[in-house]
Amino acid sequence: MYINSPTKKMLATIENGIGWITFNAPDRHNAMSLDMWQGLAEILRQMSEVDSLRVIVLKGAGDKAFVSGADISEFEEKRSSQEDREIYEAAFDDAHKTLSSFPKPVIAMIQGFCVGGGLAIALNADIRIATDNSVFGIPAARLGLGYGFEAIKILESIVGPSHAKDILFTARFLNTEEALRIGLINFVVSYEEWESTINDYVHKIAANAPLTIKAVKATVAELVRDPGQQSPEYIDKLVNDCFLSDDYKEGRTAFLEKRKANFKGS
Repeated sequence: MYINSPTKKMLATIENGIGWITFNAPDRHNAMSLDMWQGLAEILRQMSEVDSLRVIVLKGAGDKAFVSGADISEFEEKRSSQEDREIYEAAFDDAHKTLSSFPKPVIAMIQGFCVGGGLAIALNADIRIATDNSVFGIPAARLGLGYGFEAIKILESIVGPSHAKDILFTARFLNTEEALRIGLINFVVSYEEWESTINDYVHKIAANAPLTIKAVKATVAELVRDPGQQSPEYIDKLVNDCFLSDDYKEGRTAFLEKRKANFKGS
């Protein structure tokens, strides 16, 4: 199933419950242009309406980069004036909010450069799996860019305040060994095993109970909110929905019958 994309630089399909979103500008190491930020948000909105979707994988075209950051060649034209900057930042914020609030699991499939805006995208995924030749960094301090509250908040929530400041103060690049050690990524896989490992991983998620996974993702999102903004009542409802679902009955029955459960998400 193909998802309509407003730009050729973003590709999207859904296959057997797995959504694949590809950043498709390999000649620019998949650097994010304005139309790509807009396209990412639009693709995610379309995918959110597909009931059969179980998990999304984000990947970069080619073998050089996941996303190498924002397309700096556009900055003079599309980020120089206050008006242009507001348009660009609105698209950037829309893409990130749509991604961070997506109700299904999102996996970042990282190889090569995952830098700046690319790392910001990966940090809004639930799981980050990288090849052993990947490189990570946020070079905002080299460009004189301001880095927003929400972007720093999510970085800090994943690696902690000290590592967040190190990454942003120095604007240096991290290899996969260091990224794994500080919790920036979840797994490192050799390039040869990378695709098969991710395929196995996402199909394992897709085979599990969708309502349970939805409740878990929502709960973790609530936990990182400020206490005054948390909604435990909403989480209680999602948990209760699991116990009232046909999937809960199917899970119990499959366990007793010693077979694989066939979850429907209802």
